[in-house]
Amino acid sequence: MTDMIEVKTADLTGEALGWAVGKAEGLDVFLAPPEYGNPWRVFARYSYTVTEHTKRYNPWENWALGGPLIDRLRIDLSAPPAIDLNNEIGWQARPDDGMTFWHSGTTALIATCRAIVAAKLGDTVQVPKELRPCS
Repeated sequence: MTDMIEVKTADLTGEALGWAVGKAEGLDVFLAPPEYGNPWRVFARYSYTVTEHTKRYNPWENWALGGPLIDRLRIDLSAPPAIDLNNEIGWQARPDDGMTFWHSGTTALIATCRAIVAAKLGDTVQVPKELRPCS
């Protein structure tokens, strides 16, 4: 098992955001190591009665994965020009649970993913150290 680091939900981006959303959704997520010029990537393992398959898990950029989360979790979205805590113009999102605060992102999917992670896992999460953002 890889070492984990703690990251603020509001700072999650890219693969680390995908990992956190996968964990929040209860998926069996794992890392694929760098190859062919690609960085570490998050995949989800889907197991059925007699079959199993893996698939890239990138809900922050893939509407086929992130879009259904908006519907299923009844995510409220606020369109631009919302300004987040980092003074970036972007989107704001929150689950329709009456408890979760708005979370922001430069795209609707990023804001949605951060809101889901915050609602289910909290303001800080554990992600594999390999997904640490480059400084």
